[in-house]
Amino acid sequence: MKTKTLLVALLCVFYVLSINLSAQAQNENTFEVYGFAMAEAGYNFKTINPAWYDALRVTKLPAAKNEFKPDGKVFYSVRQSRLGVKSTTPTTIGTIKTQFEFDMFGVGADEGQTTIRLRQAWGSIGKFLAGQTNSTFMDGDVFPNSLEYWGPTGMVFFRNIQIRYTPIMDKQNTLAMALENPGASGDGGVVNEFTTVLSTVKPLFNVPDFTAHYRYTGNWGYVQVGGIIGSIKWRNTSDSSYVPTDGYGDPVYLQLNGSAVRWGGTISTNINLGKKAIFRGQYVYGEGMENYMNDAPVDVAVTRNYEGNTIEQPIRGKALPVWGATAFVDVNWSNLFSSSFGYSVTTIKNTNLQTQDAYKQGQYGLVNLLYYPMNNVMAGVEYNFGRRDNYGGSFHSTTSEVRFGFKYNFSKIFTF
Repeated sequence: MKTKTLLVALLCVFYVLSINLSAQAQNENTFEVYGFAMAEAGYNFKTINPAWYDALRVTKLPAAKNEFKPDGKVFYSVRQSRLGVKSTTPTTIGTIKTQFEFDMFGVGADEGQTTIRLRQAWGSIGKFLAGQTNSTFMDGDVFPNSLEYWGPTGMVFFRNIQIRYTPIMDKQNTLAMALENPGASGDGGVVNEFTTVLSTVKPLFNVPDFTAHYRYTGNWGYVQVGGIIGSIKWRNTSDSSYVPTDGYGDPVYLQLNGSAVRWGGTISTNINLGKKAIFRGQYVYGEGMENYMNDAPVDVAVTRNYEGNTIEQPIRGKALPVWGATAFVDVNWSNLFSSSFGYSVTTIKNTNLQTQDAYKQGQYGLVNLLYYPMNNVMAGVEYNFGRRDNYGGSFHSTTSEVRFGFKYNFSKIFTF
């Protein structure tokens, strides 16, 4: 609630500024209402977590035999449908821009539901931006032209609340940096299976994540490099924690506090392949930054402590190393037809105390054919493939989906 209140307050500030400063400008204000209605129908030849019936998130594929059975399910969905508004207000110190956008794809507490989900809520003036939008660490332009909503597993993709400064922004060069809302998740592994020792350990985020990217653009396309660094901490919130003995009957206080550094780097590109095709690619590597990946598990997991006082601190938390790669090609065959095809992968380096069914690797691929019979109308068919591999190595799950999509865009700009 505090975060939402802060966001509303920031947007109100931008609105007041727009009223006070627009009186000093002579140019027109604009207000755009836009969005699309989209319907999908498809068939999943195997199975997935029922809350993700209309998406292919490889982290949601079965982690054990017979999970989410039976195989073979028809699905229908309108959850991708989207509505948004944008505004521009010229002033003597720069143009004020705002955007508010939501779709119907429920996640979190609304997982699996068709309900309102906030995507964009921000305002900017000049080189400054505040609110929720694409993380400064990510590159949204590597997302392929797909029907499937969630997209490639191996790319950085996260909308986050942030304060951003863009000191350089011209036709060839863009440099941006931001302080972003921190967050992470953890895996207690086998420790959670056999004891409640970690039940009183809670996350602590007392500094923001720092993110940045630089993009160079030419006639051939662009290349972008990005980075992130942040702090992940956890604290024992109970004075009566689990107290083992040292083998001689004397009580030993178990040290559960800890911290880890979140960091990562990425390089991405769009390359024009002639006049009708674009290659979209990205490679990313880091530790404890799974939260910023499009589809990855936890950021931190428990591991055995082989250093220092192993009696008082037999376990510790470790930021999980992760790497991901994405490679797709979008092709415009004509004014009526286009296609996208490619592959993406994410791999986690697990700890020695994670369970055998912990997520280790995900693979994702697609190929489609889209048809544009008239302006603002699209219909298409797509094949999606996904595979999940566990840490234990003795089990993996796959799925294949065929989906049909129908999309109707709309937009109306008002000037005053």
